[in-house]
Amino acid sequence: MLIRSVNEIVGTTHDVEWGNGTSRRLLVDADDLGFSLTETYVRPGTESYLRYDNHVEVCYCVHGAGSVESEDGLFEIRPGMLYSPGKGEPHVLRSSSGMTLMCVFTPALRGPEKHLLVPGVHSSY
Repeated sequence: MLIRSVNEIVGTTHDVEWGNGTSRRLLVDADDLGFSLTETYVRPGTESYLRYDNHVEVCYCVHGAGSVESEDGLFEIRPGMLYSPGKGEPHVLRSSSGMTLMCVFTPALRGPEKHLLVPGVHSSY
């Protein structure tokens, strides 16, 4: 049985500054579950050009608000909503007030992955 608290992650190598916020990697590849789980905070006033070439991601909003934009359109994100871009699908994540997401990645993240964010260029890992 695996039991872990987010407080155990804070200040460790799995408490990652991902580019425009923090990502606390609660489950990683070494946990051998086949997926990872992160508590991801998106800072207010940020815009992140993202694309996941090696992972499928599902993000569920638990606090705050923002939006995600892809070739399918612009979608507002609020608590109780999720979004999941397709593998390799470019998207732009924005939040004017800050937002907390619970994110599942498959295959699992190793733990230290970070984005190299450049406006207009979609970062991937």
